[in-house]
Amino acid sequence: MGTPTNEITQEQAALIRNAPLFFVSSVDPSLKQGPDGIGPVNLSPKGGTPLHILGPNRVAYLDYGGSGNETARHAEKHGPITLMVCSFEEDNAAIVKLYGHARAVPFEKSELADLVRQGVGDEPSVRERQVIEVDIDRTVTSCGYTIPVMNYVRERKKEDWGRRYK
Repeated sequence: MGTPTNEITQEQAALIRNAPLFFVSSVDPSLKQGPDGIGPVNLSPKGGTPLHILGPNRVAYLDYGGSGNETARHAEKHGPITLMVCSFEEDNAAIVKLYGHARAVPFEKSELADLVRQGVGDEPSVRERQVIEVDIDRTVTSCGYTIPVMNYVRERKKEDWGRRYK
């Protein structure tokens, strides 16, 4: 059972700041598919860019071009968004979920552009598309004991991009 809060706690913030990877899920509330009446959920891993904590109820991250733009489309329709951060470290089992609503601001127009570029590292190999800003309504922390222990090796290099599952 998770522990809900109305804002990002100090413990959650520590996990978020140290995470090399987080996950984003969103949905278009106007799509009515499936038995529960909710449209397909978009789920994406986000690496190579940190999740920046702007306040106890606000986060932002740099979004790159290259894949679909579902999160921005869902945000435009005021759909819900969930961000999930997991600890993969041996001595720190935890999962943090942030629930809220997002807006996508074109990178060139975002007041947060300089901030979200911090921590990205070398010049990006892909186009900086937009800044996703998320207003957080609720957070939940759970144990994370079923998450495997894994080591962060490095960000992918451009030469890794050609390898795909067939």
